[in-house]
Amino acid sequence: MTDQHIASAFDRDLEAIQARIMKMGGLVEAAIRNAALSLETRDEELAEQVRAGDKAIDGLEELINEETARLIALRAPTAVDLRLVLSVLKISNNLERIGDYAKNIAKRTGVLSQMSAVSDSAAALRRMAREVELMLKNVLDAYIQRDAELANDVILQDREVDQMYNALFREFLTFMMEDPRNITPCMHLHFIAKNIERMGDHATSIGEQVVYLVTGDYPEEARPKADTTSETAIPGK
Repeated sequence: MTDQHIASAFDRDLEAIQARIMKMGGLVEAAIRNAALSLETRDEELAEQVRAGDKAIDGLEELINEETARLIALRAPTAVDLRLVLSVLKISNNLERIGDYAKNIAKRTGVLSQMSAVSDSAAALRRMAREVELMLKNVLDAYIQRDAELANDVILQDREVDQMYNALFREFLTFMMEDPRNITPCMHLHFIAKNIERMGDHATSIGEQVVYLVTGDYPEEARPKADTTSETAIPGK
């Protein structure tokens, strides 16, 4: 087989794997959206769909891992091509983790639907989730377009998610101190907020991977974290 044929086969194989990445990304975006919606509307059936749908996300990650390993074994990519192949593994792993967080949120819907609502916390969490969903959409666009500037914008956007998380964390503390009956639901809500914040971190990791893929270097500046909650104690903790 000539070098040209080998290159052509590599491109075809890689294109097929990247198509799976985009399918996986679409499923994860829907999981974020539906998990947050099920929480706000107390829709336990929708929450169950999110939990069940996580199997498809996990299955795609396994398939991507297998096909990527086969691609490396058969095509022996070097330099830039190898960097591209390895980025696929890291991106699929980040997507799988975001899917897990969406599933975790959906698991709390049934519990919280049996409790009194705490202010408009569920709506605020949905707004935060929508921000992360937008981050994920933009970073997947950046990956397909090999757009390092858009990827950097996503990295900076994570700061807004952190600030939303900080504001919710302070609200939950206030609600818990005002009325002990709020402690249990607020602990669940805080768990959900932290899961959404971690989703943003994984979207940011994908952004850093895109920058590396395009430029050969990771972003020079440290990730602009704005999560200050570690400086605040949770009552009883």
